[in-house]
Amino acid sequence: MHGLLVVDKPGGLTSFDVVHQVRRALGVKKVGHTGTLDPMATGVLPVCVGDATRIAQFITEATKAYDATVKLGATTDTLDAEGKVLQTREIPPVTRELLEAALSRFRGTFPQIPPMYSAVKVGGKRLYELARAGEEVERQPREVTVYELTLRDFSADEVKLSVRCSKGFFVRTLAAELGEALGCGAHLCALRRTHSGPFTLAQAVPLAEVTSASPLLSLLEALRDIPALEVSAADAQRVRHGGVVEVSPSLSGVHRVMADGALLAMADAVRGRLVYRRVLV
Repeated sequence: MHGLLVVDKPGGLTSFDVVHQVRRALGVKKVGHTGTLDPMATGVLPVCVGDATRIAQFITEATKAYDATVKLGATTDTLDAEGKVLQTREIPPVTRELLEAALSRFRGTFPQIPPMYSAVKVGGKRLYELARAGEEVERQPREVTVYELTLRDFSADEVKLSVRCSKGFFVRTLAAELGEALGCGAHLCALRRTHSGPFTLAQAVPLAEVTSASPLLSLLEALRDIPALEVSAADAQRVRHGGVVEVSPSLSGVHRVMADGALLAMADAVRGRLVYRRVLV
């Protein structure tokens, strides 16, 4: 059994819990997820099964979209509702104009510091492991991009947002920084991933309903958003052995390398040559 299963993750489970349950439901040992969702979060979690685990990194790199609810007036150590409340502050009168002005600074490309309670590794250890041991370490900011940030609704103490962002963006950090911009502090109290790359909630299977009969997407379907590069039969042989294949100098970025409808490899086009990231045959 090989392919990609789009799961609608429930709250209260880690992404590894989801992998464990899928492995058990399908009777397959080789299963992996494609980007961590916090236990509190729900929604789209693509899960690779069998040989599809070999392409997980390319799905992880895709853009993500979320619906988020931010609670104003309180900060927590984890930046979300699962953490310990650190401080409460008075909330100013909230208006659409005030919120839009505060949100404007969080659109585009900018550096973001990962939260301590995250799976990011520093010095070979997960940040959340250090945080649980009472340690706080310096974290290097990482460049992230927010493509869309929409104010959906708000009340006196809650703000509902939709976010479309790059890999590695922390919505929890956005919630905390929005609270600071408003002068009252805030934390994330609900998060639902609505898209992961081309995969949506509409095609996601609730975790409790996953069975051995659940439909899997093929590797080609899973990678359909990545540009395809068709090569000749002679070049296909070179690809199979990791040999040099020349391409148009105008090409750049990652491609699906194809021959006669078959997926041969994932490779970057760099200065007129293929640089292999994963040979699949």
